[in-house]
Amino acid sequence: MKRSVLFLEGQTVQTLPCLESLKRKGYQTHIFCKTVSYGCHSRFTDQIQLTVDCQKDPLQYKQDLLEYLEKHKIDVIVPMNDEVSPFTSKFKKEINKVSNVLIPQFEVFLKGFDKNQLMGVCKSIGIDHPKSCDLNRFTLKEASEYVGFPAIIKPNHTSGARGMRVVNNYNDLQNYAPAIIKNFGDSHLQTFVPAGGKQFKVQIFTDNKDIHISTAMEKIRFYPVSGGSSTCNITIENNELVEMCSKILKHIGWVGFADFDLIQDPRDGRFKIMEINPRLPACIRTAFVSGIDFAEIIVDYTLTGAVKTYVYSPGKILRYFGLDLLWLLKAKQRSPFQNGWFNLFGRNVYYQDGSLKDPMPFVIGTIGNIKKLLNPEFKKAKQGLG
Repeated sequence: MKRSVLFLEGQTVQTLPCLESLKRKGYQTHIFCKTVSYGCHSRFTDQIQLTVDCQKDPLQYKQDLLEYLEKHKIDVIVPMNDEVSPFTSKFKKEINKVSNVLIPQFEVFLKGFDKNQLMGVCKSIGIDHPKSCDLNRFTLKEASEYVGFPAIIKPNHTSGARGMRVVNNYNDLQNYAPAIIKNFGDSHLQTFVPAGGKQFKVQIFTDNKDIHISTAMEKIRFYPVSGGSSTCNITIENNELVEMCSKILKHIGWVGFADFDLIQDPRDGRFKIMEINPRLPACIRTAFVSGIDFAEIIVDYTLTGAVKTYVYSPGKILRYFGLDLLWLLKAKQRSPFQNGWFNLFGRNVYYQDGSLKDPMPFVIGTIGNIKKLLNPEFKKAKQGLG
């Protein structure tokens, strides 16, 4: 009997290389999701189950998930976004009674996932990070005096710049903080790192004893253009970044996969930790095309406790064409020719939203992103409030 893998919120774009990899290795691939998008249109998907919203009705979601796991004899589940990752960690023990999931215990998980807690960890072990202050524990006045201006209001649990807002003075902070906290929950105030520095991502797989695999990439473009989700990346080697991130994971006792966002502060040239994504990021195909199959790594370790040897070959460029098109339309003073936007093809150029082997996610996803451009709610969510 074939082994099977279930991707929670597997409609996401990062599921595409995972589906292809595991399907080619003989696994049955299942998707559990509340909406139909990229992964649902892949030819490497065997079965799709539409669900309730995990955040709106977690108890019903848990009941439906446990029933699905038992019915289909799922061997491994992999959470694919920031909505289901906390849920999976919180109910890890119950899930592992009927299947297998590799994710930190909830108290460990929050030390990385919660942006405010992560900044506290960085401070305690001497890792460079933007100065931050918890708006739930301190008054706006106390926070502003500690952090200074310009600053940025950040929800503790968010992704892709949603809910974030730059504030230049105390009046701005008073005007925007209450609405952000109301709409996005607990938040913190953080020193704003000005534009001009490079941005990076680091991916690590660890068992809390050893760093088994690591990859790194530099962000070339992102949307919104002022800072947000990456639309074009290139894989690199940078041991300094990997060592910084590894030190954090070992300190908090992390197990499994973690994805870091970092920025180089143009004022002092130092790399600073910004956040941990406790799941595969949208741009994870960059690692796959550079020789590191994180889907196989996660599944193999979950089932056997072992990790194969891989050869990392950096220098691969990955574009998210749907969002990169939005970047082009919003770039304004940024020259698309200088940024290499029209270098659409090449030996080392790949696309995270599909491929010639699996074209439908690319076609349908690109149409969907164009529709998003015309949706005021999407733009508001990506650009924060106000």
